[in-house]
Amino acid sequence: MPTALLTRLLSAVILLLHIGAVLNAAEEQPNILWITCEDMSARLSFYGDDTVKTPRLAQLAEESVRYNHCYGTYGVCAPNRHTLIMGMYPSTTGAMAMRTWKRTSALHLIKDPELLAIPTYEATPPAGAKCFTEYLRANGYYCSNNSKEDYQFRTPITAWDDSSRKAHWRNRPDDQTPFFSVFNFTITHESKVHKQSSPTVVDPADVELPPYYPDTPIIRRDLARHYDNIIALDSQVGEVLDQLEEDGLADDTIVFFFSDHGDGLPRAKRWVYDSGIHVPLLVRYPDGKGAGTTNDDLVSFVDFAPTVLSLAGVPLPAHLQGTAFLGPAAGEKREYIFAFRDRMDPATERIRAVRDHRFKYVRNYRPDLPYIAFQPYRDLMELMQEIHRLNEEGKLNEDQWQFTARHKPLEEFYDTENDPHEIHNLAGDPKWFSEMARLRDAHERFYLMLGDLGELPETELVKHLWRPDGEQPETAVPVIKQQGDKIQVSCDTEGASIAFRRPGDKNWQLYVEPFTAPEGAVVKAQAIRLGWKPSPTVEHKAR
Repeated sequence: MPTALLTRLLSAVILLLHIGAVLNAAEEQPNILWITCEDMSARLSFYGDDTVKTPRLAQLAEESVRYNHCYGTYGVCAPNRHTLIMGMYPSTTGAMAMRTWKRTSALHLIKDPELLAIPTYEATPPAGAKCFTEYLRANGYYCSNNSKEDYQFRTPITAWDDSSRKAHWRNRPDDQTPFFSVFNFTITHESKVHKQSSPTVVDPADVELPPYYPDTPIIRRDLARHYDNIIALDSQVGEVLDQLEEDGLADDTIVFFFSDHGDGLPRAKRWVYDSGIHVPLLVRYPDGKGAGTTNDDLVSFVDFAPTVLSLAGVPLPAHLQGTAFLGPAAGEKREYIFAFRDRMDPATERIRAVRDHRFKYVRNYRPDLPYIAFQPYRDLMELMQEIHRLNEEGKLNEDQWQFTARHKPLEEFYDTENDPHEIHNLAGDPKWFSEMARLRDAHERFYLMLGDLGELPETELVKHLWRPDGEQPETAVPVIKQQGDKIQVSCDTEGASIAFRRPGDKNWQLYVEPFTAPEGAVVKAQAIRLGWKPSPTVEHKAR
């Protein structure tokens, strides 16, 4: 065979192999959509609660795998959102308190100077740890967030292509680019129970009260409001799913639906009981895999970042502390999930919990404190005001002891199969000592493996995060160099990420490799290490 012909044949084979590799990579990079809501437990018909109809969510459930045992790490948003974006436990990064670098919107109600003196600081993961969306961006994904962040540190400009109320997969520059998009709905948030926020639909007489609530008209009304908001949420979820269909993307997109933690109600939000950490989770696959089935595996929010990266075919970075539960990098099934409670702006606290499929172990590190301490934002809800009133009048019963107790036991232990509301503490019953010892040992092994920064007072925690004196470091100024038509950017801060922007770039771009810019164009760059101050922005005129 002539050499020229052989060369052309080899070139054709190489081209076909390249095209095949590109097509395979595209198949391995599905679009991924998170539809999230706030402050909602699994109060949905497909989880056994028929109080309200949610037809769009019910349809999604029929098309999805329904997870029965998905749990947040905290019963409140900011530490949970840190868990989700980092794939790390907040107790290892300084992200435990609610909140760390901002204060409650009810700050004006706090008068105690000691509480007002609590330091503000940014959670600081180890050098090189990044928001998981950055790894997606580095591997070709367009990442949009609409729109809540609340990650316990200043959101780096490297995390998202767009994070705003207008963020949408439709804004990506090329409709062939795979996307990871988040749509977060706030209609079920705690604040929406403070006053009627949705059309009144649910009759308060029709709601079923958990045994830890007294039965009064105000408490029934506020729970009915929560259900009204869930009805409104259903329509909002449907709008996003309709847009996916309109764009012809439903067959190319993995859809997740979940809540950021349990109900935004007293004795749920902020607590380690299932009412605060158990959330609905649906996962819909483009090919209908598993549609209408249930999954009883234990899943934690710390597993979400590695799972998305696994589904996207992106290698898992070493800092991740969770385990992928889907995709080629899926790991072993969990034996336990771990839950936490720390300061709740401003109420001081430290509680740790371990749960398996049936049992829950709770360790109270501040047994000297009552369950219900000063929490001004929570107390804006009339339901909580009603509980305070009944407690003062001595009208709460033995099933409502978590509202009345002036101190906490050192340990709590619950059989969630027979006591789903976790009100019968079995810690003193010899029948359960061996099971309790097993979960206690799991808690202690977890502590030895990862440590727990919650044991540090926050004034000392700041010094630990920002050594040695507690002053926030600043990321080093990036250095821009140009060789030929290629522009290179570097930073001396270990593990820092770099963003750059050229004229015409709609958003900041993640620096992955040298890039080009038109002659005379002014290129901007900024470096960021999570938890540190971002560097000043520097400029370079391309030549």
